[in-house]
Amino acid sequence: MGASVAAPGVAAAVPRLSGEGVFLPNLDDDTRRCTLGPGDLDRPGLEVDRRLASCHDAADEVVNGSRDEDDLTKLRLRGSEAAQVEVDRGDHVRVFVRRDGRYRPLTPGETFSARELRRGVDLAVEGRDIVRDPAKWDGRVRLTARSAGRAVVKELRVAPLLFQHDLMPATTVFAGKPGEGPGWPGEGLPPGHPGEWDRFSETLTRATAGVETRFLAGSELWWKDVWLQDLFEPAVASMPTAHGVQTMRVAIRSANQWDAGVPTLRPAGRLLFRDLRGPDVGVVQEFTEGPVVDSWADQRNATGNFEALPPHRGYPKGRIYYGSAATGDRKPDPAFLRMLHAQGQQPPVVLDTSWLMVGHVDETLHVVRADNARGWTLMVADPRLAEDLLHQANGTGARLFAGTNHEYQPTVEELLGDADFRRRNEAAARHIDDQVGVMLRETGLRADELVRVPVLFTESGRAPGLVALAPAVTNGLSVTAGRYAAPDPHGPVVHGRDLFKEATERALRGIRVAWVEDVFWAHVGGGEVHCTTNAWRDTRSLTG
Repeated sequence: MGASVAAPGVAAAVPRLSGEGVFLPNLDDDTRRCTLGPGDLDRPGLEVDRRLASCHDAADEVVNGSRDEDDLTKLRLRGSEAAQVEVDRGDHVRVFVRRDGRYRPLTPGETFSARELRRGVDLAVEGRDIVRDPAKWDGRVRLTARSAGRAVVKELRVAPLLFQHDLMPATTVFAGKPGEGPGWPGEGLPPGHPGEWDRFSETLTRATAGVETRFLAGSELWWKDVWLQDLFEPAVASMPTAHGVQTMRVAIRSANQWDAGVPTLRPAGRLLFRDLRGPDVGVVQEFTEGPVVDSWADQRNATGNFEALPPHRGYPKGRIYYGSAATGDRKPDPAFLRMLHAQGQQPPVVLDTSWLMVGHVDETLHVVRADNARGWTLMVADPRLAEDLLHQANGTGARLFAGTNHEYQPTVEELLGDADFRRRNEAAARHIDDQVGVMLRETGLRADELVRVPVLFTESGRAPGLVALAPAVTNGLSVTAGRYAAPDPHGPVVHGRDLFKEATERALRGIRVAWVEDVFWAHVGGGEVHCTTNAWRDTRSLTG
């Protein structure tokens, strides 16, 4: 990888530049020197976001301790005559030279003596960024060692960011919790009501038992933005070393922009710099600066709308999939998409989510383990199955949301007697058919391999588009390939059995389903368990 190339006709005296050909984007903070200042979480505008993103280990000319040294690609220069090393893209990498037991930046035009070359000169390469726009930089750099009219070239490339996927076991689960702010703006809740966070957190903690679970509190102003899934997408960059694979987690911040008087990158995303960035954890943000025209259209930029398929034939690193619209402005930020495409390893699949109010792919699809040739399939929200189950309960008087504090608890008979509801539910089913058709075509999955679970859809009443009427079981958290934390759907209960829960457990045979109470903490706000959680996962199967 990255072999040295000598000029034609060069004799054995040519210098040698050896080592691996991949380097990490060194965007972590190994000594935790990057901190948030007073008021940084709440201050409107983009200045804070730019400042937070610009502070990381590659932002200075210092090797910040032994952990930072581990993030550098080591090279060795040998030869028999004095030599110089030239770097063609110094704006994207920094080269260090080790002298007197310490690394310091390579000086342009610096000469290494013949004596040093015979002994061997230790160099180290630090990536200063990821690839964001291939038209500006394709991720490759060239180091040229020149000695007595001879030259050798070492080609290197930056490690791409790879999305993790839901079959990887979670190592840390993140979720939101109330901060020092006013109450959750749920339906029918009194002022100061915390949105039943206690019920959510207790059931989630049981569902994730054995896995570290961290509850993150926002600021006084933004604490209600508890949608951890929508703040960032977990990714990983890695490189081979003499001692194994060196890995860096990267939180890809969502490109959401909110109108806080001035354009402001979603403020809750600043929690990533406060609570996640540190040793071997970096944060990347990429967005198009501009006025916020439509806050609901901007929801396409939330990272709950970006997921990953596991490896399959033709795609050894898997693929990203995300939601967009065929026409109009309900599409993700073009700069963010360009950055994802620029990684070059997980070419995206695009699905139509324009018919949904929120418009995220996690509302209708979820990767799950399967006993098939590829080892996985898709769990699919099925409105028709849900309506069939309502018919099974017809005449019993069973209600949705029974046993909860939700003010809306329609009976099965009310729903089945509502022609507009049935029409909207069928419209959702047809849209999901279209999504499934794309996925079958792109992945090679067969229709009979899909796992279908009951989810009802209706109009939101708050903005154009459809939403899940009751908690959508597709919108949950895979703790491991064999354990799934699902939102309790509070479906019709007949003879003591919740028909929606029973159908889901039957469909997910071989996967243990743990039910999480999220009606007030997430569902009434337009999301579910998946939306208000996130996770670091064991990515060794992706990076090894």
